[in-house]
Amino acid sequence: MKSISFDSTNAICGALFVATGAFFAVQSLSLDLGTALRMGPGYFPLVLACVLVLLGAIIFIQALRVEGEPVDVFAWRGMLFILPAPVFFGLTVRGLGFAPALFVTAFIACFASRKMNVVFAIILSLLLTIFSVAVFSYGLGLPFERFGPWVRF
Repeated sequence: MKSISFDSTNAICGALFVATGAFFAVQSLSLDLGTALRMGPGYFPLVLACVLVLLGAIIFIQALRVEGEPVDVFAWRGMLFILPAPVFFGLTVRGLGFAPALFVTAFIACFASRKMNVVFAIILSLLLTIFSVAVFSYGLGLPFERFGPWVRF
C-alpha cells in the first residue's frame, strides 16, 4: 500500500484560503445580494469569497498530488517590519500628511530584508514618495494634503 504524501506548505495555504473565503462568504450573506444586473452590497464580496474558496480548494488538491518541502522557519523579521508599516501610515497620514507618512512607512518596510542598508532605504523611500506624490497628487489630482498640520513649513 502506498503511503499518502503531500506538500504541507500548500495544504496549509489552501486550507487557510478555504477557511477565509468561507468566513467572508457567510458574512456577506447578511447583506442584500441583489441580482447580477442589480447588485446589492453583498454581491461582490460573496463572489470574491467564492473565488477565494475555489482557489484554496485547487491549491489544497494540488498539495495532495505532489510531495513538497517541509515548512521553513517563520519569517519574523518580515512580520515585524511589514505589518506595522501600513498601520503607521494609517495612524499618521492625517497628521503628517501624505508625503512624510509615506516616506516613513516605506522606510520601515525596507528593513524587512536583511540585505537593506540605511542609505539604500532612504533612497528607495524618497523615490517611492516622489513617484507616489507625482501620480496621486499631480497626475490623478486626488485632494489630500501633501504635508499635514504636524509638519507645516
